Amino acid sequence: MIAITGATGQLGQLVIDNLLNTVPASQLVAIVRNPAKAQGLSDKGVNVRQGDYNDQASLQAALQGVDKLLLISGSEVGKRAEQHGNAIRAAKAAGVKFIAYTSLLHADKSPLGLHVEHVATEKMLAESGIPFALLRNGWYTENYLASAPPAIEHGVFIGAAGEGKIASATRADYAAAAARVIREDGHDGKVYELAGDTAWTLSELSAELSKQSGKPVSYQNLSEGDFSAALKGVGLPAGLADMLADSDTGASKGGLFDDSHTLSTLIGRPTTSLADSVNAIL
Repeated sequence: MIAITGATGQLGQLVIDNLLNTVPASQLVAIVRNPAKAQGLSDKGVNVRQGDYNDQASLQAALQGVDKLLLISGSEVGKRAEQHGNAIRAAKAAGVKFIAYTSLLHADKSPLGLHVEHVATEKMLAESGIPFALLRNGWYTENYLASAPPAIEHGVFIGAAGEGKIASATRADYAAAAARVIREDGHDGKVYELAGDTAWTLSELSAELSKQSGKPVSYQNLSEGDFSAALKGVGLPAGLADMLADSDTGASKGGLFDDSHTLSTLIGRPTTSLADSVNAIL
């Protein structure tokens, strides 16, 4: 059986939808913190089991009979290394034979502050003795497009990435890669640096928003501190605002760029273009 953590999250649900094309629902285990939110998965015949990243015992129980685990990184930045450690220890105790983990693009040399917990998790995987593969995901295009409506409304897209190239892809692109790696054999020991086929800058994103919306949108580059303050000013929690600002600064240093085309090779098609993603959100 194949288990997916964070199965009610945006990425997790896309992975399961992808797997259901080739894997019987009875062979899939959705590990979720709150089973009440997973009724849709139960209705599809997927085995829904309760498991909390903060509770190793619950994860160990949820992983009984599981051969392969897709460990989708948690969302609580600052707590993730400990949480992922719980999952890895639970997998070992339950006899899981393979883990695929969603890490960060070039985690071992990334300038993004987010890399710290991913590197710690990769180290724990290496020390666990369980065969594993690393899915080092780049940025989701959706991370930036969430800011598209206010940018179009106000005529300005703000950020702190300078002219850093961002090789993003959609969640659906990354989900297709994760589904393939967890479904197939032969990925033990592989490190996949996953990113979109075509990189772009925030200036180019602004131009695309302007082109498709018919309204002028310009890019305004801010310092990391000013960008974080602006995000807090529109209601984002301080930790999230600081993380996004740090990530933009990391992008300005090349932290979100990769031109290996590993992702499109893995999924057997081009990654979703920025233009198509903008069109979809508009």
